[in-house]
Amino acid sequence: MVFFVPRVLLAGLLLATPAAAAPGKAAAPIPAATLALMQARGTTASAPVLFRAYKKESEIEVWKRAASGRFVHVKTFPICRWSGQLGPKRQSGDRQTPEGFYTVAQRQMNPNSRYYLSFDVGYPNAYDRAHGSTGSAVMVHGVCSSMGCFAMTDAVAGELYAIAREAFAGVQAAFQFQSYPFRMTALNMARHRTDPNLDFWRQLKAGSDRFEALGEEPLVTVAAGRYAFAPVKDPAREAVVAARLAEEEARTATLVAEGSAAVRTTYSDGGQHAFWAALSAKGVSLGEVSRPEALAYAGQEVVVIPAHPRPAPIRVAEAVWSRWIAADSAFGLTRMAGFVPVYETAPVRFAPLVTAYLDTLPALVRSDLAGLPGRPAVAASREVIAQR
Repeated sequence: MVFFVPRVLLAGLLLATPAAAAPGKAAAPIPAATLALMQARGTTASAPVLFRAYKKESEIEVWKRAASGRFVHVKTFPICRWSGQLGPKRQSGDRQTPEGFYTVAQRQMNPNSRYYLSFDVGYPNAYDRAHGSTGSAVMVHGVCSSMGCFAMTDAVAGELYAIAREAFAGVQAAFQFQSYPFRMTALNMARHRTDPNLDFWRQLKAGSDRFEALGEEPLVTVAAGRYAFAPVKDPAREAVVAARLAEEEARTATLVAEGSAAVRTTYSDGGQHAFWAALSAKGVSLGEVSRPEALAYAGQEVVVIPAHPRPAPIRVAEAVWSRWIAADSAFGLTRMAGFVPVYETAPVRFAPLVTAYLDTLPALVRSDLAGLPGRPAVAASREVIAQR
């Protein structure tokens, strides 16, 4: 099997091992190719950064704030290993890679990580604590081994570390790390509509849609054990968010109504991006890989509700249907049981009386109804009657 990976994904993906780590690894510059991507998107190394992770796709996206004020996508990195299933992390030791909205401050950067370089994503957050979730030290780090972390290999972890470091060197005090089960599209929501985590994922989608609509880091809060997102002050821009949310809900409902299949995606113990799987299959060493035997059973889709697409309406050419309804056609001579055409129905019972009454109307009234020259006289007579 051949995997085609975009250049933006390949840039900076040269394999590195812990032995290749130099003493100044935490100060290594951002690769020139990545800096060129930033410049092309109208942003800089010191501009605020935001990361978005997708477990099912096994990818982490880098977003930077551009001169326009919106965050723009700069680069996508493949995840070498994550563990657990789709869904949030609940307790220490469950090997679940978490999902939610997290905050990474500079103190969470670890230049002395045993996994080359790393930063703590900030699990558990307020939502996790509200639900009694336990655990700690969930990292984005080097090597290809995960017990609930986002394992990226050394070279990729080094580049992500450098990108975050330069954002801190600018004006950013902390960056947001968004972690999702999959890309939060209407199709994915429709396909996973029977999953027990659906209500939680709808909360995540609301934050994802807000980011997509405005290109701004959503202001995340937790209310009554649920994710909530503060509205922006500008009513017009908030209306853009509302329109996006409504459009996505309608699109999901349409996909369900049209018979989209419902699936459950299962894993033996997490997954891996196809890029790394292809390299490993070619005999390239990825270094330490956690539970490599489990990767053969990663991302298995179990169909819960088979697809049953609605048949498309039959379109008949005008030359055909016009012949069907012709008077001498078989269809024209065939009628449904009990159907009587209007032209064959009995006349209205009171039609003769109405005709007779019209014949006896006074001449002035008849002329008024017919719009004849006698109208002024009728109008005058009515006015006199009204004054009595």
